[in-house]
Amino acid sequence: MSRIMASLFSYRAHGLLNTVFPVATRIIGLPSISLLGSRHHQHCEARYVPRRAVLYVPGDDEHKISKLPGLHADCTIMDCEDGVAQNRKEVARETIRNALATLPQGGPERTVRLNSVASGIAEEDLRAILSGPTLPPTLLLPKVDTVEEIRWFADQFSTLMKGRSLPVPMNLITYVESAMGLLNFQNVCEEGSRLGQSAGFRLVGTVFGSDDFCASMGTTRTADAHELLYTRQKIVTTAKAYGLQAIDLVYTEYKDEVGLERQAQEGALMGFTGKQVIHPGQINAVQKAFSPSARQLDWARELISTFEEHQKLGKGAFTFRGSMIDMPVLRQARNVLALALADAAR
Repeated sequence: MSRIMASLFSYRAHGLLNTVFPVATRIIGLPSISLLGSRHHQHCEARYVPRRAVLYVPGDDEHKISKLPGLHADCTIMDCEDGVAQNRKEVARETIRNALATLPQGGPERTVRLNSVASGIAEEDLRAILSGPTLPPTLLLPKVDTVEEIRWFADQFSTLMKGRSLPVPMNLITYVESAMGLLNFQNVCEEGSRLGQSAGFRLVGTVFGSDDFCASMGTTRTADAHELLYTRQKIVTTAKAYGLQAIDLVYTEYKDEVGLERQAQEGALMGFTGKQVIHPGQINAVQKAFSPSARQLDWARELISTFEEHQKLGKGAFTFRGSMIDMPVLRQARNVLALALADAAR
């Protein structure tokens, strides 16, 4: 962190921060933000929230929820959906409402995953959560297969929030969990971004629900996940085209740290911004995989500085550490630094 903060202030001092950050924000799925502006300015603009390790906690498990403030994951999901038995849904809603209001401040982002629109009980979830004294910063809507489901959510959200003001729009993250959901994902992104402006929410990301997706395809998960390569690439490409975060599949063998690290690094190289985790023991490996290393940070900082020097001399392409550098490589370096700066400003 000290290395990243040193870079942050170094770029501020040399006037390079405004060059580096805005160029990269859309490419890596960050909304436009002000890192070094006034406190008032930061509240007025969309604040990037890193979601590298995204941990699920059953919404009806009060004991596990009470431990959330001490966890080091970027994001925790209090679950109303698959992690809760059908006869415990009401318990989960009440437990989550109370937790949002009573848990001490600090720690990871605390979000809520609703049941799907198709389940027929998402409205009950929304009524319970949105009528509570403390609202979550982010809601997650699973199994979004069609634009009609995002329209339903927008209508319900605007109706239930009528008369209740928000200092900033609530974040929404949707899931791709079926073949139909994948085919309609681009339309969902477009409609969600459009409707959110009037309904009072902001579409900020998507999650790949791999197990439900495999079921819809009639296949099963394998350790290397080669059967999901096209789907993962399609999701991350579409998400980035709309400036959204993309959160990768769960690694279910939670005791296999080597396999987890390999798959997390693979997802990061594809362009995913985070990964779902199902056990606290997976958090550190995932957060590390989705953060720039010290070597990457040094490379990016030095390359961008060298680029600025060559620009002053009127030179375009140049040689850096034995490699020819042009604008595409420069953009990669800017992406690395932008992500590091955003994490440091969290």
